[in-house]
Amino acid sequence: MTATATFAGGCFWCIETVFARLRGVESAVSGYTGGTLADPNYHEVCSGRTGHAEAVEIRFDPAVITYRQLLEVFFTIHDPTTLNRQGNDVGTQYRSAIYYHDESQLAEARAYINALEAEHGIRIVTELAPATTFYSAEAGHQDYYNANPGQPYCQIVIAPKVNKLMTHFAELTR
Repeated sequence: MTATATFAGGCFWCIETVFARLRGVESAVSGYTGGTLADPNYHEVCSGRTGHAEAVEIRFDPAVITYRQLLEVFFTIHDPTTLNRQGNDVGTQYRSAIYYHDESQLAEARAYINALEAEHGIRIVTELAPATTFYSAEAGHQDYYNANPGQPYCQIVIAPKVNKLMTHFAELTR
């Protein structure tokens, strides 16, 4: 039995790379969701005019990794306090968002956000929205980090997120 989770937290290359390394994650696909344009492409989404976010659709086995654990990883590897921005990536397409697939995911995400805000005295700007159509990104965007490990963006932006995963969640990785 598998479940689906969809997260947006800046560049999808980062999110996909991290989630693909977790035990129980059967697939992590980079793509676009949350907007109005059907079948968008990368350049259209990067324009900021489609309403879509760069996101990752994750298929996972809840008997191996829980939705709560996915939330913990998600909120550790990106900054949920900056609106429409992750580092140098700026625009609504880089927003922090959770696209929930059922009411239990919504309730769990809302409770997790409330706990983070109370514990750390911060304001979380992560959007909570129902999952809608997810459009897979072009082939060149899938598994980008593993295909381009020497690329400067991979070394400077993605590698630290992988290191953070290994530091904080080694027990969850493959």
